[in-house]
Amino acid sequence: MTRTGGPGKPRRNPLLGAAVLKALLLRRGGDDRKKTNALYEGILRDLDLTDEDVDRYLAEHGPEVEEAIRGHGRRGA
Repeated sequence: MTRTGGPGKPRRNPLLGAAVLKALLLRRGGDDRKKTNALYEGILRDLDLTDEDVDRYLAEHGPEVEEAIRGHGRRGA
């Protein structure tokens, strides 16, 4: 699914974004977990995805998700 966000700008993969978010949230602990889970569920609804979709994507594309997490801080550098 590639939609354009502007001229020459492909839209990012929503499954990759949701998988990155889930991986990051799983690393978090503490009392904020309930709040962040509610945020995650809302994002899934907005993207018309399920948690099972994200789990399947994580299982099939784990290294890609980890690379996206590692590379996030390097944008614009």
